[in-house]
Amino acid sequence: MDYQLVIKFWRKSLADEAFLATIESELKAVLGDAVVLEGYDVSAKEINLFMVTADPKPTFRRVRDVLERLGVVNGVSAAFRLVGGARFTSVWPLRSTRKFTLP
Repeated sequence: MDYQLVIKFWRKSLADEAFLATIESELKAVLGDAVVLEGYDVSAKEINLFMVTADPKPTFRRVRDVLERLGVVNGVSAAFRLVGGARFTSVWPLRSTRKFTLP
């Protein structure tokens, strides 16, 4: 597994954060052994979920299905980088002009 995929939940766009209690188990059920969930980074403006995967784009497509079912896909940004790397490649939203960064 060579890539770290980061799912960024923007707090101001979320109605509530109740889904966070179950999202890891739902993602694990959908993704199985294709990813290693690494946990969260929480700040006042955003919540970042980290996972390691060998193939980030197909992994995100499967994650997006879960996020759509939970009704939170519109409050999300996502990008990946090589594990240990600094440069991100955005995968969501599709036409993002914002540079993906971590706090």
